Parts: sequence; structure tokens; C-alpha cells
Amino acid sequence: MARSTRTNGRTTPRGRRRFFNYPRSHVKSFRRWLPSWRVVVGTMLTGVALVAGVLVAAWVTTDVPTKLPSVGAQTSTVYWGDGTTEMGKYASEDRTLVDYETLPDYVGNAVVASEDSTFWTNSGVDFRGIARAFYNNLKGGGRQGASTLTQQYVERYYTDTVTDYAGKAREAILALKITQQQKKEVILGNYLNTIYFGRGAYGIQAAAQKYYGVNAADLTVSQAAMISGIIPNPTNWDPANNPEQAEHRWKRSLDNMLKDGHIDKAQYDEAIGAGFPEAIPYVKSDKYAGPTGYLLAMVEKELASEGIDISEADLTSKGYQITTTIDPAMQKAAVDTIDTLPQESRGDDNPVSPNLRAALVSIDPNDGSIRALYGGADFLQNQYNNATLGAAQGGSTFKPFTLVAALENGHTLDERYDGNSPMTFEGANDGGDWKVRNFSDHSWGNIDLVKATAQSVNTVYAELNIETGPDKTAEVATRLGITKGKVAPNASNVLGTATVTPLELTNAYATIAAGGQKATPHIVAKVVDARGNVKYEAPGADKRTAEFDTETMAATQYALSQVVEQGSGEPAKALGRPAAGKTGTSNENKSAWFAGFTPGLATVVGLYQTGPENEQEQITPFGKWANMNNPEITGGSWPVEAWTSYMQAATANLPVGEFLPYTPPKPKPTETPTETPTEEPTEEAPATEEPEEPQQPENVTVPGVVGMESRAARAQLEAAGLKVRITEEFSDQQPRGFVISQSSMSEVPPGSTISLVVSKGVDPGQQPTEEPTEEPTETPDPATGRRGPGGGGGGGGGTNPGQGG
Repeated sequence: MARSTRTNGRTTPRGRRRFFNYPRSHVKSFRRWLPSWRVVVGTMLTGVALVAGVLVAAWVTTDVPTKLPSVGAQTSTVYWGDGTTEMGKYASEDRTLVDYETLPDYVGNAVVASEDSTFWTNSGVDFRGIARAFYNNLKGGGRQGASTLTQQYVERYYTDTVTDYAGKAREAILALKITQQQKKEVILGNYLNTIYFGRGAYGIQAAAQKYYGVNAADLTVSQAAMISGIIPNPTNWDPANNPEQAEHRWKRSLDNMLKDGHIDKAQYDEAIGAGFPEAIPYVKSDKYAGPTGYLLAMVEKELASEGIDISEADLTSKGYQITTTIDPAMQKAAVDTIDTLPQESRGDDNPVSPNLRAALVSIDPNDGSIRALYGGADFLQNQYNNATLGAAQGGSTFKPFTLVAALENGHTLDERYDGNSPMTFEGANDGGDWKVRNFSDHSWGNIDLVKATAQSVNTVYAELNIETGPDKTAEVATRLGITKGKVAPNASNVLGTATVTPLELTNAYATIAAGGQKATPHIVAKVVDARGNVKYEAPGADKRTAEFDTETMAATQYALSQVVEQGSGEPAKALGRPAAGKTGTSNENKSAWFAGFTPGLATVVGLYQTGPENEQEQITPFGKWANMNNPEITGGSWPVEAWTSYMQAATANLPVGEFLPYTPPKPKPTETPTETPTEEPTEEAPATEEPEEPQQPENVTVPGVVGMESRAARAQLEAAGLKVRITEEFSDQQPRGFVISQSSMSEVPPGSTISLVVSKGVDPGQQPTEEPTEEPTETPDPATGRRGPGGGGGGGGGTNPGQGG
């Protein structure tokens, strides 16, 4: 009998408690708020019951659906930049069904080893993998999948792609049910006939044909391992696109097949010993014919890139509407311009070599959109894109990189440098001497950076690069848009010894045209899915990065405009609107460029030629240039004329626009150089064009220091506000350490550089004579110094030959 207590006349039974005694009334301390074991157990049992009920209900109500009809695939359409004119379609679902029983066991097991090693024994779902992925996703470590091969089969054969948790739960239930209802061989066979393998191939039979030109039943162990290895990302891991990753995945598949017992050691050793099974060349369908094929291939690659993430499989089946950045009128002008190259097939005089490669790229500086691109004549004949893959030495198109670096580090356009030729820079070439020549060894005297840019004077830019720092030139090139690491931090980088593609060179000049605002080049403007939702839109002008200040860019734009006004790019004056640019010709005329821009459009025209072993060779002169006394192709020949012709059509409907405002330096009298005889006229301004106001007050008189000790000579010149550059050579005219000659003794602007030649003493290898022997004049190297002033090409000698523009 329970005891009771009396409280205020009431009797309360003791020992009777609620089942869920919470808060616990018989506990006086804070522990009364801690749940009892009954509450804990009860809650857990209730939760388990609810989950079990949900799972049972889901299991009962989830039926295996009918397979997805292949006829449900929708065509994706690509449009030109106007958004209405069709460029091409993506709808190639190439599939041939094969019976699993006809395939060697290792074909299916290669896929099992690569995608789901537990396939033959699991229930269709990897619960550990699901828990691991769920935990990782909750931690914010990025979404992680845990799909078994059976779940992938469900997704591709029955349900289509799902990403939400409810969809994944249904997918798991279907995988469990299908594993109970279908044999593993049926599941694997259907999977092999369904999965996308890249190259437009759906199913193992189409994949075997596309990669190796054989039937699936005839695949070798090694070939099966390669095909299975690239399943997760077949476009980007295709051996044609990423051979290193394809080989890594092939090796991984073979290792897994051996580890899981699907092949024996002898089969493994045979496959490894034979090496990576090279795939056959990939030939696209006819929609890729002609120059447009290069554009469609670029669209496909950009859609698969990070940020858009549309795979080739989705592109060929999901019904996307894709608008490109390519202006149809500009693209037509680009194709028409390249077609002006004389061709043997048309019976043209002096045709181009069949090995000549030509490219043209136009970019809108405001947002980085590619407005026109010529990568080749026919993508079906040659899938190598001359504009995005073809790389050649940039020549003097790199000089603006040094100019920008110099301007950022305090130099100004009115600074004067020794433009004579040849010049030797001691220790500049990795510790060795570097001899640099101008075009035909032409000596320009003491000139400012404007004229040095306009006339592409190698010796001035070599000295400017040494003063500024080659590492700064390399850094500026990267900031402008050249791929990082391409431009080495050595003195000769100013002469364009590095190789660049036309696309990245256009990007660099577009950044200059945009006043230092850099955008990412792109060809996809907008993607809309089949439901009309915008899946992707390219970044606009507000997404550009400010790489340079406007003052630096204003000076750079002005200097490059003088290339057109008075220099090697003068044919571009015919455009009739503000234009700027730079010619470029690599050593031995292996490449020729004109890189230029207006305020609204940056365009690069490039040529290079390949030999029998795909090595670059001298461009064979063609057209009217083949008939000249000194036949050669330089940046100042066909490239600048082609650029001008194209831009006249491309800019016809664009506003004229203006470059950044800049006050040019006042003209200074140019010192008469030690002239190299030349039949071509120089471009010195006539005396009548000198400004009326006297310039002498702004100049300083250069002290004569010949015969002085070098340290005293330097001190005297620096006291006069001048810069000093010293080179040394053997001489019996002056004692060691004394000045032999100086580059100027006239009046020059403050801050000009005076070059001194200092004696190293008598050459120990020569016998002294009673009288000084006149040093013979050096004969220019015919391979590097044969061009005349302003001719658009030229080079330097020594171990680091330079380029001219």
C-alpha cells in the first residue's frame, strides 16, 4: 500500500510518476532539467519508428519507372552574336546497342574497376559512401557524390540527373529494387549501352569506334582501361585534349583491374609494357566544316569549363540556346581578309607556302568578348586552331610591355637614349655580352622613346629593359594578358623571344586599349535552358580588373599611336580613325605580326610557317613582297595591310572614339648619328616642322669627358643631370679605366642617357703596334641585320638574337 503525505489538508500519493517525467518533479537541483533515460529511450524509439515508417512508405510507393526514351533528347542551338542567326547545332547521339554476352569480361570489368569496385557484391547502394558524402556536404567541404555504378545506371536509364537529397534518396531506393529485380550482368550491360564516353559516343560500341576504330568486342585490355578511365570527364580527359590525364586514368584502371582480380599479372604486364594505347584522331561531324568549326569547338570547350559546367553529353541532349560573342559581319570580314593571301589553287602569282599558318583575332576591350576569330580554313581538315593553339615568337610586339614597365617605374616618353647600332651590353645575357642591332644596323642617334617606339629601335629598348628590369617586363606581360610564365625575366624578352598565341596577344593589347582594365576573353555570351531560364551570362565591363593607372596607359596609347602616324605601322593610317599598334617580326622572319587597336576594338593579325617536322621556319615571301629587291615578310608588310583592310570593315558601324588624353612631349632636335649608309630615307622631321619656340633652355650641354677617368667622368655627367651607361672594350688609345668615346657632346634634355666606352687596356691577344690600328667596321650578320629602317623587322646578333618590328 502506497504511503501518502498530507499537505494543506490534501493527501498526495507517493511513488506515482509520469512516464515522461520531465522536468523531473522529485529532483530539486538543476538535474531535474536533465532528461531521464525513459525520455531519451522514448524519443529515440519514436524517431526510429518514424524513419522506418518513412522508409517503408517510400519503398512501397516507389516503383521502377520505364526507361528514358532516347527520342526525348533535345537539340542545342548555337547563335551568332546577334542572338538570332544560327551558327550550328549539337544533337549527335551516336549509339549502337551491343549484347553484354558478346563482350570480353575485361571490358565490363574495366568499367567496374574504374567506377565501382564493389559492384558485383554490393546491394546497389554504398551506405558508407552516402554517410561520408553527407557528412562532407554538411561541413561545407563541397558537394561530394557517393553513387554506385547501379545508381549511375538508374540516373542515366530511368530518372535523369538529380542533385537534391529527396531525388538522391529515391535514386538509392530504385538502385536497391533494381538490384533485386535484375541480374548484375543485365545492369552492367544496360549501363555500358547508356553511358556517355565523349566524342559524341553513347555506349561502349560507339566509344570503341570513336577512340580506336574497332568494335567493342575487339577492344584490348589496355584500350578498355583507357575508355573506362575517362568516364567521369570524357571531354576534358580525352587523350586529344589532355594526354597526361588520360594516361593517368588508364594506369589507374589497370591497377584497379589487377588489384580486384579482373586481370592477371601477365595481362597487366603486357598492357603496361605496350604503353599507352594512342587513340585515333577525332574527326567532328560536318557541322564543324570550314572556319566556323573552330568557333563551335571553342564554344563547346568554354561551356564545359568551370563556371558554366555544361558537359558535352548535356549539350547534345538538353536543348540549350547558346548565344556567342561573335559578330557575323566581323567574322565575314576576318575570313575575307585571310582569303586575300595568294593561293596556288586559285592560280595566284607568288602564292603562299602550303605550310603557312594565318590567324586573326578581334576582342572588345570593354568586356573581353571575342568578336571575330580566324583559326584555320577548315576544322574538318585540320583541328589545330591557329588562333588559340598556334604559338610563335612575338617579336617587337613585346616592346610595349617594357614601355609600360618603364613608365610605371618613373620613366617618361621624352627621355632620350642612344639609338646607334650595333651596341653591346656587357653581362646582360645571363652574365655574358649581348650584342643588339637595329634594322640593317641603322643608327638613329640620341632619340626619345616616342621615336624609338615608332621606329622599333632595338638598341634603345634593350637598354630601357636593362634599366627597368626584365622581370618587370615579364610581370607587365602577365598583367596585360599573356599566360603567366611564358615571358622569361631575361634581357632579350623585350625583343619578343617568347612564343605567344594570337588570342593572348590580342588580350594584352585589348587591356592597353581599355586603359589598363583587363577582361577575360570569352566566346559564350549567354546560355538559356529548354525551360527558358538563363543558366549563364558572361561577365560585363564591371567585372574587369584594374591592372594599370590611366596615366601610364595614356602615354602607352600615345606612343603606340605614333607607330601608325610615323613608324612601321604607317599603312594603318588609312583606317581614318584613331589607331595604335605595333609591328613584330621574329628572328629570321619566322613570324610576322601586327597587333593594334582602336578605342573600341583590339585586333591581332599573325603569320608563321612550319616545316616538315612541325618546326617553325622562315616565311616564304609571297605576293608583291616576293618581287621586291629584298623579298621578305615582316610585320610591316602583309600583316599591317591585312589589319587595316579588316578593321575598315569591322569598325564601319562602331563609334569613332578617342584614346585617353595625353599631352605629348615637345619635339627635341635629334643629334646627328654616326650614320650607317642607307638608300632608304629616314623619317626625321624637316627643319621647317620644328616648333617656333626655342628649345635650348630646356636642354643641358653634355660635358666632354673623353680621356677622363671613368669615375670622374660619371660624376661630371650626373652632376649635369644626365644618366650614364658604361661599356668596356680593349683599346690601346687610352689607359685602362679611362673614357675612349661618348655617345653625345651636344645639347640634350635633362635625364638623357649618355653612353661611355671605357678602356679595358690593351688586348692581351694582340701585339702592340707603333701607331693605333683602325678597328675594322663590323659586317652586319646577314641573318639578323638585313632589314632597312622602319621595315617592320630586324634582329640582334649574339647568343640572344633580338627581334625587330
